[in-house]
Amino acid sequence: MPDFTEAITFAQAHEVPWPRDPQADPARWGVHHEDPPPYNRLRGPVHVRGGVSGVIRRHGEELARWGEPDRADQTFSVAKTYLALLAGVAQARGLLDAQQRVGEALPGIGFDDAHNREIRWAHLLEQTSEWQGSCFGMPDQVEHNRRVSHDPKPPQGRKGEARKLQPPGTYWEYNDVRINQFALALLHLFRRPLPEVFVQEILGPLGGGEGFLWEGYDDAWVEIDGRRMQSVTGGTHWGGGVKISARDQARIGQLMLDGGAHGGRQLVPADWIARMRRPSAVAPFYGWLTWLNREGQMFADASRASFFLVGAGGHYTWVDPENALVAVVRWLDPAHSPGFVSRVMKAL
Repeated sequence: MPDFTEAITFAQAHEVPWPRDPQADPARWGVHHEDPPPYNRLRGPVHVRGGVSGVIRRHGEELARWGEPDRADQTFSVAKTYLALLAGVAQARGLLDAQQRVGEALPGIGFDDAHNREIRWAHLLEQTSEWQGSCFGMPDQVEHNRRVSHDPKPPQGRKGEARKLQPPGTYWEYNDVRINQFALALLHLFRRPLPEVFVQEILGPLGGGEGFLWEGYDDAWVEIDGRRMQSVTGGTHWGGGVKISARDQARIGQLMLDGGAHGGRQLVPADWIARMRRPSAVAPFYGWLTWLNREGQMFADASRASFFLVGAGGHYTWVDPENALVAVVRWLDPAHSPGFVSRVMKAL
């Protein structure tokens, strides 16, 4: 059996340099400080975190765990991939066609003007929608020219500086406001709170859910069919987002490795999972809310078939079909993530 001791020791020695309590040193916690005022503030709940933790599975069997693998912590943009999985559930139910214009299915929620009505579900899934507007008071411009790790595109301007929008489907930009608009659209599509759907359709059948929360902004509430529901976020950029354990993240990674099937049930269509792992034409390093490693640009030592769910603060769910591997590491200093990956591969 592989010995992952070196990889685990390395991860534990390189914890992300954020305080464990967001209130202890707020200036060193989170990513919202980079935003132009008045948007450089939290709008949703944040929680005290644990230390470096993780889980490694191979061929469906848990081979290693460290830290507090059952502790639920906020996981930032890993939540984006969970939205893509929910969209797959919607497709299986006949609620969604990836090539359909969103405004045709959901008029009146921000996809009706001349620019936004050209947006299709696929554009939202690959982050090429170029959606323009405000979502619960946050304008899309806040995220213009955002730079994130693993994005090879050079900066086009200062963060938050307005740029000329391109036709939907032609320009890739990592934009949390647009992701939150996508979450709002899925809420209107399901007409049920997304955390309920996620637990019922995905996390519960996988045997997970202990301590799980999926939160939105304090003021992000809508009424649908007479019921007041919170629209969740696709990350923890301004607070909120998914609070989940490393073991549950590994369960979700295993589901993706297994083509959306678990225990004899197809929780997410196999062809949907396959499409999430296929490169988009505009951004070949990215699938549907999933990071790809096709040319080793993310991690040179990982297999080219590997794909990743990534969140700020050092959250990685690494799925490697070539090695039947699912590895989750949390609160790892991103500068040292290549060292963790190379040590896991060395153990294999």
